[in-house]
Amino acid sequence: MDCTSAEILVDVGCFRLYKDGHVDRTGGTDTVPAGFDADTGVTSKDVVIDSATGVSVRLYLPHIIQTETHGDDKKLPILVFFHGGYFVVGSARCPKHHRHLNYLVARACVVAVSVDYRLAPEHLLPAAYDDSWAALNWAVSGGDPWLSEHGDTGRVFLAGVSAGGNIAHNMTIAVGARGLDAAAPARIEGTILLHPSFCGEARMEAEPAEFWDSVKKRWGIIFPEAKDGLDDPRMNPMAAAAPSLGKLACERMLVCVAAEDPRRPRERAYYDAVKATGWAGEVGWFESEGEGHAFADKHGSQEAVALMDRVVAFIASH
Repeated sequence: MDCTSAEILVDVGCFRLYKDGHVDRTGGTDTVPAGFDADTGVTSKDVVIDSATGVSVRLYLPHIIQTETHGDDKKLPILVFFHGGYFVVGSARCPKHHRHLNYLVARACVVAVSVDYRLAPEHLLPAAYDDSWAALNWAVSGGDPWLSEHGDTGRVFLAGVSAGGNIAHNMTIAVGARGLDAAAPARIEGTILLHPSFCGEARMEAEPAEFWDSVKKRWGIIFPEAKDGLDDPRMNPMAAAAPSLGKLACERMLVCVAAEDPRRPRERAYYDAVKATGWAGEVGWFESEGEGHAFADKHGSQEAVALMDRVVAFIASH
């Protein structure tokens, strides 16, 4: 065996990615079952949307749906959520994501679709993007009675954390560039990017070198066919070959960042680029002080509560 196969290129604590492309996951593999959550009154269930790939979603219904009769004029917004985890770890069944969705669904009063896309490196990118696109179209086409009976396709929100924030951006761009595949019309009212992961071939001065190098090595393994490397438009929305940010399909966007996150320089550049592009929508910025990347799972912390409040207010506003 080639001795280089055991060389670790990326070690972020929850996984180790090796030079030969295999992975050891040391975290992010725990799961919890769907069902009734006594703390929030939210009920969830898992649905396989593609038997060929095994891609599934976890659906969430708030307590109000289960206790009241609703006509078409009382349908609730649909939230399509993409989990984080470097495209390598995590799932819709992850305890922290499941708990976060239960509380968000209860607070925002939405029907939620948490997408369980396939993970790299076993399923190289763009698999995660393809799965997320399939799930979005499935959701807005009313792929399950929970959605067709209770979800309002005229008020769809996309949200994601970290790698999931990257996916949420790319889904919003894809809808604007080519439209949804679903036959029924749907309106993307808002996109919420929670500490989204972006990068580029040229390191920004404010980006820590060690962080940038880790991202570059990881991207090269999980997306080897990205001909422009980190300047692939899916990782660098400001790259020369990237679609214009004016194509963002949502009417409103909220970019949420953490002050101590090494991703913050890219997130700020993205926010500024969206504002400068002449996009007709409204973009907001929310920064959490004293926190690092993807801290929202610190359930009950002051900053996590403030972030949840801002997201709920964004969904509730018209």
